[in-house]
Amino acid sequence: MTEISAISIRRARRDDVGAIVAMLADDPLGSGRERVEQPLPSPYFRAFEAVENDPNIELVVAEQGGVVVGCLQLCILAGLSSQGASRALVEDVRVATHCRSRGIGEQMLQWAIAEARARGCRLIELLTHNTRVDAQRFYKRLGFQPSHVGMTIRFESLLAHTGRTAL
Repeated sequence: MTEISAISIRRARRDDVGAIVAMLADDPLGSGRERVEQPLPSPYFRAFEAVENDPNIELVVAEQGGVVVGCLQLCILAGLSSQGASRALVEDVRVATHCRSRGIGEQMLQWAIAEARARGCRLIELLTHNTRVDAQRFYKRLGFQPSHVGMTIRFESLLAHTGRTAL
């Protein structure tokens, strides 16, 4: 890390959706699954509204000089395991390409850790694709440890494989 950038972290607003989608699309995995076009497809805004109305999800952005330079989603999950402990799940951590290696990602993760503790979570976990080796190294540096084997079913491919059609 070469420098620490001063950022503010705030709840995402509807007018941040374009910047968030652009960051989600700005890597090899995201470029194949996101649609950055004008106007943005309406499913992004429907998803934003659902997230905004869910008290257990915080979609936040990191802002520097009035410009969105990072984002993450923090989900609080209630559960019966571990004696009824809540857990926090971090998703979609992104820092704008031109702002990487300035400590922005670390500040966002430290915010998420503090928020999870403040909400009474017993643990915080995150998912990262197995091809994101640099991200895995970054998360380990922050104290996250590999602990699970993740598996995925992508429903569109399941539908194609089974010959079923979507409703």
